Amino acid sequence: MKRMGNILLMALLFICSVSAVAQEERVEMVKCGNMDSWIVREIDESFLIGGETKILHEIGPHKVLKGDTPYRTNSQSPWATSNVMAKVGVTKCSVSVFPEVRDRGKCARLETRMETVKVLGIVDITVLATGSIYLGGVDEPIKGVKNPLGKIANGMKITEQPKALRFDYKAALSGAPGRKRVPGFGSTTDVPGKDYPEVYMVLQKRWEDASGKIYAKRVATLLHRFDATDEWVNNYTLNLEYGDISSKPNIDPLERLTTDEPYYDWNSLGELVPVVEVGWAEPDEAATHVILRFSSSFGGAFVGSAGNKLWIDNVRFVY
Repeated sequence: MKRMGNILLMALLFICSVSAVAQEERVEMVKCGNMDSWIVREIDESFLIGGETKILHEIGPHKVLKGDTPYRTNSQSPWATSNVMAKVGVTKCSVSVFPEVRDRGKCARLETRMETVKVLGIVDITVLATGSIYLGGVDEPIKGVKNPLGKIANGMKITEQPKALRFDYKAALSGAPGRKRVPGFGSTTDVPGKDYPEVYMVLQKRWEDASGKIYAKRVATLLHRFDATDEWVNNYTLNLEYGDISSKPNIDPLERLTTDEPYYDWNSLGELVPVVEVGWAEPDEAATHVILRFSSSFGGAFVGSAGNKLWIDNVRFVY
């Protein structure tokens, strides 16, 4: 009888240990994060700059949209891309994100490219465009190059706190020794340092005041740059850093609170306003929003090395 009791106790402990391991990690795909379905936008650029029909792809349930109707958000997909339509006297499209076949599905290919506008066959404006996919939307049509962050809505509501980000990726670096800033208006300038693709993720606790201003506390942070050319890496996992990381050695400016160059989002009045981070959240404060962005270059608008590429697939949160 005693021996039978010991066997039962050992079996119970084994079951409990297996159960604990099974409950240790839960992985969920971000909606449309498998990158298998894309919206196709067909837009005719103005005759003055050549009149080409450009194809812009957005991540979401497949459908075809024809014409220059602005695309801001999609109720069926939380994703937006750097593929945008601009109207500054003429209709012009910027294309830097593409769907690409991978295995039995698709992935997203992000490219850093030079976008050139020619008026009547003469080169007029050249801009460096970074390929990005992110959770949010864009205030189309773009009407100028000033304050590019002010035209992008960043963030998706969440009710749980992920501990890590998991995805598949492939990277190809241009090999250029430095970067360039090519803003379209004004001169092209050199920017020190090599260019790398990056992923940036932030958890925030947000609230809105009576006037429609949005404030936030930083709950968790993740920043990673891909510093080598790699073939496909599956199930790549990056952990979030929770709490105040301001004393972290060699902290990147992008990891600090976004006070000087805040991100934007739509408030309850439908206005695109800054999301001002006022401090670091306490350990027991839960996040309300997640900011997530993959980019083929880092360094901000119009900065990078043409030729950088980043492929992304199967974006998941780990709990």
